[in-house]
Amino acid sequence: MADLVPERMALEFDTVADWTRRAVDELGADHAIPAACRGSASPAALELLARECGLTPGVRLADVGGGTGGPAAWAREHRGAVPVVVDPMPGACRTAREMLGIPAVVGDGNALPLASGSVPVCWCLGVLCTVEDQAGLLAELHRVLVPGGALGLLVYTADEPRPPGAPDGNHFPTLDGTLALLRATGFAPGTVTALAGLPDAPASWRDRIARVDAQLARTHGDDPRFAAAEEQARRIGRLVDGGTVEGHLLHATAR
Repeated sequence: MADLVPERMALEFDTVADWTRRAVDELGADHAIPAACRGSASPAALELLARECGLTPGVRLADVGGGTGGPAAWAREHRGAVPVVVDPMPGACRTAREMLGIPAVVGDGNALPLASGSVPVCWCLGVLCTVEDQAGLLAELHRVLVPGGALGLLVYTADEPRPPGAPDGNHFPTLDGTLALLRATGFAPGTVTALAGLPDAPASWRDRIARVDAQLARTHGDDPRFAAAEEQARRIGRLVDGGTVEGHLLHATAR
């Protein structure tokens, strides 16, 4: 999967990950988790998924496509989970390890470097729309879960895979199509919650993200790679704000 990631997605999830780690070094460790959750989840979303998935102290959590490790670190801090991040981007894994102390391994979503039936909970947040073989990814998540294990998804859905203005590399499923794929790959879908109905992140969380963004702009604003990564984020933001793309939290159980 890593070799097939479009260039702009690689910038967003690899190069900018390294830059984010350096920004947090400048601003302070209390910025790390909010910065690493940018674009993936808010505290309210993570709390809901943690509750639905039954995360309790000592439970092993595999965050597949977990990027720089923000949600995994949140789960460790707030739920006592024992997380590991799997992500195709070396820079993201390096940032998860060095900035947050989260075990992280480089891995392809269609061939996860995890043993079959080895984890009770998997998260996969904002990832499904970034891969073409969505059934293959869900089948791999099912493989690594224990029977009866919990899957937490954040899925961005749309009426068509590539609506006008879609970011490079995104292929949006429909909500009904996602539920059908879950059933076809061995899951029993559970609750579905629209992101739009959740509370906003606390002001302190938003302020820390804003400071990291400002630091990145000051340091890298003249770099065309930064501009390309920012355009990726703006595209998805415009689609969500306009209602073309909707975010949903899904809980499912491995049959």
